[in-house]
Amino acid sequence: MNDLDSLRTLLAPEGRALLDEVRDTDPARELAVATRLRRTHPAELVSAALGQARLRQRAVAKFGAEDAGRMLFTPNGVEQSTRASVAAYRAACFRALGVRSVADLCCGIGGDAIALARAGVRVLAVDRDPAAVAAARANADALGLGELIEVREADVTEVDTGGYDAVFVDPARRGGRGRIFDPEAYSPPLSWAVRAARTASGAAALKVAPGIPHEAVPEDAEAEWVSDGGDVKEAVLWFGTGTAPGAVRATLLPGPRTLRGTGLPDPRVRTPGRYLYEPDGAVIRAHLVAEVAEQVGGGLLDATIAYVTGDALLPTPYATAYEITDRMPFNVKKLKALLRERGVGTLTVKKRGSAVEPEELRRKVRPQGPNAATVFLTRVAGAPTMLIGHPAARPAG
Repeated sequence: MNDLDSLRTLLAPEGRALLDEVRDTDPARELAVATRLRRTHPAELVSAALGQARLRQRAVAKFGAEDAGRMLFTPNGVEQSTRASVAAYRAACFRALGVRSVADLCCGIGGDAIALARAGVRVLAVDRDPAAVAAARANADALGLGELIEVREADVTEVDTGGYDAVFVDPARRGGRGRIFDPEAYSPPLSWAVRAARTASGAAALKVAPGIPHEAVPEDAEAEWVSDGGDVKEAVLWFGTGTAPGAVRATLLPGPRTLRGTGLPDPRVRTPGRYLYEPDGAVIRAHLVAEVAEQVGGGLLDATIAYVTGDALLPTPYATAYEITDRMPFNVKKLKALLRERGVGTLTVKKRGSAVEPEELRRKVRPQGPNAATVFLTRVAGAPTMLIGHPAARPAG
């Protein structure tokens, strides 16, 4: 049974009832539950319901338990949909621009459309995948948003978006072999999405992979990198927002907290100070490490590595601060001896500019004891170095 047929069976009364019955099925008991249910229900329906239960459990991390428990998903839809917190932030950005209607192209199972509708925005949600369309339509209805979301099965390249205030495009970035890194291999290609954005009647946003090269960002776009809870989730190219072309920003959720590029030159390289600042991944992706270094009065440990060092503990939401207690050339035996002396049993290993794998290092040093420490495997002025410390206490005030 394909994804579309599976969804259709689950939307029928017997399917809905079975979904409710298997909602909290423990994966370890799935075989026993399936055997029991197949005595009174078609085998394909039981498989579809249990498969959907697994997808819902995976979707909790993105949508929360309440919404995920009411929504329907496809395997690709769970994988590629926008996290609810990120979608809500973007919907708020559209609303702040005065947007009241959005053409959501490549809508998938409807994650962004849901966030937009909850922000009071009318949405045309378009996708060419029949299963995704069925899920998006079911999800809009299940969450009470059907009046604000029109779901349409179509090729997005043939949709007239002229009647909408804004356009949002989320091209597929996965293929049969996994993630797609070439923006022109997206479906549809980034070049088409850029043309759609430039011809939109108002603002437009294009969701792209966070690893997009800066040279691939159109000159007339504002590029934004977004992280949630410290994990970089996506990059977005904004058009028609009134911001200066070529602007760059990093946004951290929850918050939101936004750091904007100011065109600073690369920070100077300096000797390690008492504190090490690890910039958020969105800051690094946006090439805004210089802005963080300026905030904390610091410099780089190495010209090619995004670790900032400084002598004072200064507050910034855009980096995590560590107090460094020890510095030594890379040497496993010396590190093991130091950790034993300090009674370190909980060791966090961070690396940048080192080929050593954290788990491999932990096995070799075998930390034991009641204390905790963080070791940074990095380079200082080109030399492999270990910096040992711990998260810094936040300065008063």
